[in-house]
Amino acid sequence: MPRIAIIGGSGVYDPKLLENIREELVSTPYGKVKVKIGAYKDEEIVFLPRHGEKHSVPPHRINYHANIWALHELGVERILSTSAVGSLNEDMKPGDFVVLDQLLDLSKSRHYTFYDGEDSPHDRKFVAHVDFTDPYCPELRNALIRASKELGFLYHPTGTYACMEGPRFETRAEIRALRILGADVVGMTQCPEAILARELEMCYASVAIITNFAAGISPQKLTHSEVVELMAKKSEEIKYLLMKAVEYIPRERRCGCKDALRGATAE
Repeated sequence: MPRIAIIGGSGVYDPKLLENIREELVSTPYGKVKVKIGAYKDEEIVFLPRHGEKHSVPPHRINYHANIWALHELGVERILSTSAVGSLNEDMKPGDFVVLDQLLDLSKSRHYTFYDGEDSPHDRKFVAHVDFTDPYCPELRNALIRASKELGFLYHPTGTYACMEGPRFETRAEIRALRILGADVVGMTQCPEAILARELEMCYASVAIITNFAAGISPQKLTHSEVVELMAKKSEEIKYLLMKAVEYIPRERRCGCKDALRGATAE
């Protein structure tokens, strides 16, 4: 049973460093999810491309509920993800990695919880209010930081991610507002993905790859092609970073993620 999963964001569609890869279709209360499962140094790992293998699903249409439930159904306890982002911080430059530690949710139309009470499409028909003070697992963050340091990559050990609705890029005014709120980078996919993982008591962390400076900071028009181009250049580094981080993930979970539902319900 795999305990670790990797969710690949924009530009990360293929788990080339895994061996003996097989495909599996997982049924969930939210739909079916196709994943790939392979081995790395005797560790079985699930790989799931967030946008589909050909980037066919925009951020606001991703079935986050099905994706996270499928990983939980497979027995996954730890999730590492990647996110392509724009930078609002001049010290964080295109090509740098950022090990996210905080999150601002400014998305608008998404469904944010598994716990809809009696309307839940599964057997957990209760309401839960999980603690989300620190949205990213400290043990997984530490693994990503250690891996980045050992590999000699340019990285930032902390960063606040602002999640916008998309799929358009932001206005100058929105970026000014996000900077005032304390955001370092901006993207479109961390919510509700990170929230749902916490609700199922799964550890979750994300490494952001800066592809450009955000609107009003970049002197050029923002395009998705520049995101794709930079991610293609960084693709090998991203894969080595994730695999090295896997080596540093403790076998036993000592973080609070595993107890997220304790005290979160009225039951």
